[in-house]
Amino acid sequence: MDPEGNLLIADGFTALYDRHARALYRYCARRVGPDLAEDAVAQTFLIAFERRHVIEHGTADPLPWLYGIATNVLLRHRRDEVRGYRALARTGADPLLVPLAADSHEARTDDRVVARQRARLIARVLAKLPARQRDVLLLFAIAELSYAEIAAALDLPTGTVQSALHRARTKLRKALEDLER
Repeated sequence: MDPEGNLLIADGFTALYDRHARALYRYCARRVGPDLAEDAVAQTFLIAFERRHVIEHGTADPLPWLYGIATNVLLRHRRDEVRGYRALARTGADPLLVPLAADSHEARTDDRVVARQRARLIARVLAKLPARQRDVLLLFAIAELSYAEIAAALDLPTGTVQSALHRARTKLRKALEDLER
């Protein structure tokens, strides 16, 4: 920041992109898959550039603001996200992740079966969550934002963020407990 607090003037918008694009991409890719994530991040930074006066006039940390824009961009992709979670719940194959190489098939078979069951269950729960609860939970879990940062990103009171996260976690916890029985 320059002495007057103008992050974009001092570092340039390119520096903002360089600092935060990867984190936004990870968040968006987890929500809508890698192909749509690139578009979502591009749209996020286009909107951010058009609204750069918000940062130039006092936003101390632009990352929650960028997550908020990305979350709004993803609203348009919500159907694809829910469809992906439903596919994962049905098949156990996560269409949003690139397959990872395994160490040893025999050694990891049991772990994979349990992980696939849990992944399907989690996807089913995520698909059924109301949009606000899903947004809050994923910003907390994937983007690792604090309550205050999530509140800033989604333009919600902190108490609303806390209650939405609590409700989402409760639903997820109950589903996992039912699986263990």
